[in-house]
Parts: sequence; C-alpha cells; structure tokens
Amino acid sequence: MFGNWLKTSILMAGIIALFGMIGAVVGGRNGMLLALLLGGGMNLFSYWFSDKMVLRMYNAQEVDATNSPYLYNIVRDLAQRAQLPMPRVYLINEQQPNAFATGRNPEHAAVAATSGILQMLSERELRGVMAHELAHVRHRDILTSTITATLAGAISALANFAMFFGGRDENGRRANPIVGIAVALLAPLAASLIQMAISRAREYEADRGGAEICGDPNALADALQKIDHYARGIPMPTAEAHPETGQMMIMNPLSGRGMAGLFATHPPTEERIRRLRTMRA
Repeated sequence: MFGNWLKTSILMAGIIALFGMIGAVVGGRNGMLLALLLGGGMNLFSYWFSDKMVLRMYNAQEVDATNSPYLYNIVRDLAQRAQLPMPRVYLINEQQPNAFATGRNPEHAAVAATSGILQMLSERELRGVMAHELAHVRHRDILTSTITATLAGAISALANFAMFFGGRDENGRRANPIVGIAVALLAPLAASLIQMAISRAREYEADRGGAEICGDPNALADALQKIDHYARGIPMPTAEAHPETGQMMIMNPLSGRGMAGLFATHPPTEERIRRLRTMRA
C-alpha cells in the first residue's frame, strides 16, 4: 500500500516539475510559478475527475445486469472473489480487443472492455482479462495510470505551445528558440519515461494478481496471446489520437510498435505469458 502511494507521489512531483520547466521557458520565473500552480491544480483535478475524462474520451457506455448481463456478471463474480466493491462496468464500441481499469480507489473504480474483446475471447479468457483489471483496482495503482494518461497529454500540448509561440524571461526578453524546441521534444519524452518507469512492473503484478483472482493463470495467458495477435492488425482510433492513454490498456493499443523495446509501456507479451505458464506449473 505504502509503495503505491509513494509511486503516485513521485509521479505527481515529476509531472509538476515538468510543468515548471516548460513554464520557465515560456515566461521565465513568473511563468514557472504559474505553471507550477497549473500543474498542482491539474493533479488535483485529475485525482477527482480524470477517470470520467478518459471514459468520455473513449465514448464508453456504462452497462448493468440488464443491458449487458454477460460482461456485468463476469465482473461481479470476480469482484466478489477478490473481495472488492463492485466497480462500474463500461463497454467501448471498438473492434480492437482491449480493456482497462480507472478510478481513484476501489470504492470509485470502473472497468471498461471493448466490444471486440467480448467477441474474440471465450468466457474463460474474458474472465482472466477482467480479473487482471480488478487486480489493478485491488493494488490501488489505477490512480497512477489515470493521472499519467491525463497529464502526459497536457505536457505535450504545453511543450508545443513553448515551441511554436516561443517564450520570454522575467525581463521580457525573448527566449532562445533552440531552448523552446528542445523543451518541446524532451518534455513529452520525460513524461513518457515517467509512465514507463512504473508501467511494466505494474502489468506483471496485475497479471499475477489477476491469475490469483480468477484461479486460472492459463486463461489469462491464452487471452494475452489472442489479444496480442489480433490487436496488431486492428487499429483503435481513439488511442492513436491520444497515445498517452495506451499504457492504461491490458495490451498496447497503438499500431506503431517500432519502439517496442526501450520505449514500450507494456512488458513483452511473450514474457508475460511465460510467467503465467510458470504460475500454473
């Protein structure tokens, strides 16, 4: 528990520091102070509302036992097995098989699945995937992923502003344009590194926790193998437009995977499957 809160605190500090650095380029000392206040306010806003923003971004529709009994009942059974409060359940009208969890804590959590994953996975495999998402909820790391997804995009936008509109120091002199370009390139990269620093270990832990919740490590392993195969060929337009949200998914939803090694937010699927098979053994 303490480890997750520590990671979240470090994340927030890193995000605010990036805001401050970009603010200094745009407006000198005054710009830095203003950006720091903006970063702190956005962190507070993200704590309370970022889950709603992400769900709205993906046009996720809340479902219940009446209009989607198949998915809802699977989540309800797994939540009981995990001794978690029943999360809100959402369906995303996307053909790519994928899923994610969001919310600031288990009492205010939501899980979302695409229509594609419901069509492509068996019930056993789907249980493994939703158990993985509930493991994120139980580990209380969904706040971290939601904040990074929301604020990484904001940092990119602020960095682009610094590059295209330049900046001034506290004396009103124009800033060096090369510095603005460097910030525009490096700040989003730094935000991505913050995401990657915690994302890989978080996925391994959610795989392990999900296997324990559903009681069948092979079910999740089979699901990951199938999702990885299909997701590579089926684009998800919303994720492509908002790549900062990709690390929230159970599988990388982005079609461009040339940087899948050093800059991947997800661990290699083959290694995830190997670890799950070892659990079964």
